Amino acid sequence: MIDAIASKPVHAAMSQFERRDGELLVGGQKLSILAIRAGQTPFYAYDRGLLRTRVAQLRQAMPAQLKLHYAMKANPMPALVGMMAGLVDGIDVASAGEMKLALNAGADPQEISFAGPGKRDVELLQAVAAGVLINVESPRELPVLASASQELGLPARVALRVNPDFELKGSGMKMGGGPKQFGIDAEQIPKNLAWIGRLGLAFEGFHLFAGSQNLRAEAICEAQAKSYHLALRLAEHAPSPVKFLNLGGGFGIPYFPGEQRLDLAPIADNLQRLIDRASSELPQAGLVIELGRYLVAEAGVYVTRIIDRKMSRGQLYLVADGGLNHHLAASGNFGQVIRKNYPVTIGNKAGESARESASVVGPLCTPLDLLADRIELPIAEVGDLVVVFQSGAYGRSASPEGFLGHPNCVELLV
Repeated sequence: MIDAIASKPVHAAMSQFERRDGELLVGGQKLSILAIRAGQTPFYAYDRGLLRTRVAQLRQAMPAQLKLHYAMKANPMPALVGMMAGLVDGIDVASAGEMKLALNAGADPQEISFAGPGKRDVELLQAVAAGVLINVESPRELPVLASASQELGLPARVALRVNPDFELKGSGMKMGGGPKQFGIDAEQIPKNLAWIGRLGLAFEGFHLFAGSQNLRAEAICEAQAKSYHLALRLAEHAPSPVKFLNLGGGFGIPYFPGEQRLDLAPIADNLQRLIDRASSELPQAGLVIELGRYLVAEAGVYVTRIIDRKMSRGQLYLVADGGLNHHLAASGNFGQVIRKNYPVTIGNKAGESARESASVVGPLCTPLDLLADRIELPIAEVGDLVVVFQSGAYGRSASPEGFLGHPNCVELLV
């Protein structure tokens, strides 16, 4: 199953959604029916079946001993988080708000980890009260956690987030190596481990995250191996045995023409070797990877309706009722250096062969509001439904919904 998927080109992800009577299906339902169910456009729709399939594929490909965490920053829709909590081994959160959502969704506090470079004192107190694992990103957090532990009479469970002296090569966003706001520099870890011991905090392990959105298996393998070796070296200074080793994520998905799917096989082999080593070198440690985008992005679509069709000096513009206010990433304003088009189609004309070149823009009064630039699409009219694929991650929650006062979008889990 994995091998078949790995060989497909970038826009093969669109084939994950079936068609019926010329319409795209999401969760087995026609797009036009979903629009009525949503009560409006624009909306996001996430396919439960595709979410289950992605997790099952990973389980099949990866070592059985490996723990899989969902990084809910990718998509914090409550119903989706509740579903993912039942599919994965743990949830990674990046605020007290996300922690509350994960707990309400039924996630086990023992398997929730809380990261973030700017945790407020009250958030640290909440985390200790909840019994979750805190990934410490600054020495400032340590005495606050000790005070919270003493006040509550509860152990403050801590892991140190390490800023390694290397980065994930070829990643979309580099989150390790060089000066970073994330984590504690690797060379400063030993003295902070000693401080943890003196404060009597419940040390559990390390969190390393070198980068994200990587499609090169060899780069991910190299970063995971380096992370393991660094953790092994730092463990010599730990006040107690390592129980938790989060090697991060970084698994990318293809968005743009020419990109190929990530090959999971070498990553799985590499992780198995690390797990085998850990059985003797870190015998109490459970190895974890945290994935967000990879788990949910391809299961989601953003749907917006065409409200105008206009020509300007020979260029066709399809003006939609939603844009960067709901989907900043598709507009190219969320991490892209050179703007590229996400996969886009006209969802209620999926079977039509006649095509035209058009730019899809949103209703906002800014030239940044561009969902697709000069892309080949089925011939579209006012009322048709534009679909942006690869939209299950970093969509609504990563977009400026309040910008210019247009209506909010809704989300469906189908």
